[in-house]
This record gives sequence, C-alpha cells and structure tokens, in this order.
Amino acid sequence: KLLSVVSDGNKRMDVVNRITSNASTIVANAARDLFEEQPSLIQPGGNAYTHRRMAACLRDMEIILRYVTYAIFAGDASILEDRCLNGLKQTYQTLGVPTKSMSLSVSKMRDAALEIASDPNGVTQGDCSSLISEVSDYFDLAARAVG
Repeated sequence: KLLSVVSDGNKRMDVVNRITSNASTIVANAARDLFEEQPSLIQPGGNAYTHRRMAACLRDMEIILRYVTYAIFAGDASILEDRCLNGLKQTYQTLGVPTKSMSLSVSKMRDAALEIASDPNGVTQGDCSSLISEVSDYFDLAARAVG
C-alpha cells in the first residue's frame, strides 16, 4: 500500500514538473492557436489588440495554468476554485473579456498539457490513466468556470 502511495505521488509530481517546465510553450501555443482561429481578437478593436491587452491575456492564461498545476499536485480542485476561478467569469464579463474565447484558450492549454503529461518517457512507470483523466478534469473545470 505504501509503495502505491509513493508511486502515485511520484507520478503526480512528474506530471506537475512536466507541465510547469513547459508552461510558457503551452501558453504561447494555445494563444497562437486561439488567435489563428479568432483573428479578430488581435485586430484593431479586438480584446487582445495592443501589447498591454495581449500581455494581460497571456498573464491570465499563465495564472490559470499555474493553479491547475497546484490542483494536480494537491489532488484537489479546491485551491483552483477558491484562489483562481471564484468570481473570474464575472470579472471578465465586467471588463468585457470574451469569456468563450478565454474558455477555448483553457481547452487548448488542456490539450497541450495532456500531450506532454501523457508522454511515458522519463517518468515514474505505471498506469497513469486516472491521473491524466484528473488533469483533464481540472482544465475542464477551469474552462467551464471562465466560459
């Protein structure tokens, strides 16, 4: 039983380390894909037009990703919900941030993070399917909360 707990904890840390080590790439690629699909966001008048707005968008994506990794590490969504997501959609609505676009960016980060986390090379061996499902659930929770 103890070996199982240690192994599961090691897998969890491996996934968090992988996502954290690739965070800037995950965010940049998700943003690039989003802006390719929704170019109006980066055109004059778009919500990510100007360097300041683009930086705010990327910062928010990084923050959401960071809190998802906290939830993965803890095995508990409460830190993600309480410290990051609680009231975020309402804040975005008040500021005029397109919540559907933000939700899509979180889904794109999920896809990239799952690909990285699912790579079996160089991590603790064993079945990671339930952990990968859990990772997906945290991203889905975040996407629903902002969308």
